Amino acid sequence: MENKIKIFIDGESGTTGLEIRSHLQSRKDIQLIKISEESRKSIIERAKCLNEADICILCLPDDAAREAVKMVESKKTVIIDTSTAHRVADGWCYGFPEYSQDQREKIRNSTRITNPGCYAVGAIALLHPLLNGKLLSEEHGITITGLSGYSGGGKALIEKFEKNPNSSQRIYDYALNLDHKHLPEIKKWAPLANNPVFVPCVGNYFRGMLVRILLPHSCYKKHSRFEDIYERLSKHYEQEKFVKVIDNSGQTRINEISPQELNHSNNMNLYLTADDDKKNIALIAQFDNLGKGASRQALQTVSIVIDEDEQLANNKEIGNKKNETI
Repeated sequence: MENKIKIFIDGESGTTGLEIRSHLQSRKDIQLIKISEESRKSIIERAKCLNEADICILCLPDDAAREAVKMVESKKTVIIDTSTAHRVADGWCYGFPEYSQDQREKIRNSTRITNPGCYAVGAIALLHPLLNGKLLSEEHGITITGLSGYSGGGKALIEKFEKNPNSSQRIYDYALNLDHKHLPEIKKWAPLANNPVFVPCVGNYFRGMLVRILLPHSCYKKHSRFEDIYERLSKHYEQEKFVKVIDNSGQTRINEISPQELNHSNNMNLYLTADDDKKNIALIAQFDNLGKGASRQALQTVSIVIDEDEQLANNKEIGNKKNETI
């Protein structure tokens, strides 16, 4: 191919950046712009790479991502930001293609795309179709819990777990001030009138995630039933390759859902489970926090932007497969 797409990954040494690079470097239609390790902290060198690229993928802390965006001179350069910095910012397209029927077209026509947060994309995948279909009220209080592998905390948390393998603290809740950084994103894109109550938990394994939303009978609208909720979610995702809706009630119910089952993929399973009367409902999103929750979602967005097959985001060869016991 004569005219290869030029892509620069700013922050490629981090967990997400490494996974994106490991996939893109084998693509014959893409030219990765390289920057030496000693030049990564040079504003001049980074700006040169950012402005040479057709697509810039930012795998940076929030403040560094904001600064990188300012360095890009051309409005035609596509920026995909994997940080939290622009997820609720005006002028940025939400990079979750399955969000709505026209979301892919919005992504395709955008030059500023924000990659969803891991916990947030699970919660939004469950909530948005139900709120949009008026089965839940935006005013109602929502409770969310989540479980993630320790890769979700980046280099610092990975180092904490892997340097102290015999530590007694191998699984714990955190963000107990109920002010997790994904709350504004969930509130905006669900959408909700108020922040949900969200308690995340980190587990003693590298990658894989569950996001759970608990719906007691008093929570959803009186005319709504389990069957309505299942039908709404199924209808919303019926044409999607990567999202599967599963009725986990009655005789078909399974009693164990692993956070690691979909590791190294861009897939997401949405389970609906309920008590025998189908009145109290639990919604559970299962996916890879480094896959659909980060790098593979960004790869899916790249495919949309350059009009390639989205299934390339599910290439099984990429990814770090270490330390995956639970």
